[in-house]
Amino acid sequence: MTRKIAFIGFGEAGQTISRGLLGEAKPAIRAYDLLFDDPANGGQLARAAEALGVGVARDHADAVRDADLVFLAVTATSSLQAAKSCLPGLRKAQVFLDINSVSPQRKIETAGLVAPTGAAYVDVAVMGTVAPYLHKVPCLVGGPGAEAFVPLARALGMQVEFVSAQVGQSSAIKMFRSVMIKGMEALFVESMLAASEYQVESRVLASLQETYPSLDWDKLAGYMIERVVSHGRRRAAEMREVAATLEGIGVEPLMAAATAARQQWLADLGVKARLGNRKTEDRAELIHAIREALGK
Repeated sequence: MTRKIAFIGFGEAGQTISRGLLGEAKPAIRAYDLLFDDPANGGQLARAAEALGVGVARDHADAVRDADLVFLAVTATSSLQAAKSCLPGLRKAQVFLDINSVSPQRKIETAGLVAPTGAAYVDVAVMGTVAPYLHKVPCLVGGPGAEAFVPLARALGMQVEFVSAQVGQSSAIKMFRSVMIKGMEALFVESMLAASEYQVESRVLASLQETYPSLDWDKLAGYMIERVVSHGRRRAAEMREVAATLEGIGVEPLMAAATAARQQWLADLGVKARLGNRKTEDRAELIHAIREALGK
C-alpha cells in the first residue's frame, strides 16, 4: 500500500490532486515548492499546503526522501532543474511520476537523470482539466516504471492507462493533441474578439452551430476563452515546448508558435486580475473584460 507521497511543485495540479488523494486514500503527503521560500509569496502557498493537511518540506530532497510516490508537478520551463534537485533524496523502490507538460525529449532526458538513483521513472500525460476530477483525472502512463505503477495508481483511485514502456509516447500523445485543443482556444479568443468589434459574435456562433450542430458553440466559446484567461501563461509555455518538439522532428511549427503567441498575449493583458481572479465561462463577459484591458 502506498502510504507516503511527495509533491514537487504545489500549484493548481499539486493542490488539486492532493485534495483528492487525501479525501479517498488518505496517504501522508509532503510537498516542496520554490514559492515556499519566496518572500514575495508571503508564506501563502505553504499555508495553503498546511490547510490541506500536507506537510511542508525544507527542500526537494527533503520532500522526496521517504516517499513511495513522487509527483513532479512544476512549470514546463523548470522541470529538468527540479528533477535534478530531487536526485539526492531518491532511492530504489520509489516511483517518480513526471506529470509535467513537456516534450518527449525532455521526458527522456529526465528519465536518464532519475535512472541511476534506482527510482522507477514514469512518463505521465494528464489528459484533462484536473479541477473537476481531482486525483481521478485521466492519465496516460509510459516508461520503465509505468506498468508496475498502474495497480498502485488504481488502488489510490487514480484513472490511468498504460501506453508503452518507452519514455515519451504518453507525452507525445498529449503534446500533439494540444496543437488542436490549445489552438482552438486561441482561435476562439481571436475570432470572438474580432467579431465583438462589429457586434456579430452571435451570428458567427450561429453559423458555426449550423455547420457543426452537435456542439454548443456559445458554451464552448466561453469555456475555451476562460481556459486562456486563467491559464494562458502556462499554456503558452507548453505550446513553446510543442513548437520546439515539432522543429526537432522537421515540422515547421506554424500553428503551435502562433497558438503560444496568442495565449501569451492574453496572459500578459492581465484579464484574470481585471476579473478579480473570479472564474467565469460567460463568453460575453470575458470578451468585454478583454476589450476593457485593450482600452476599447
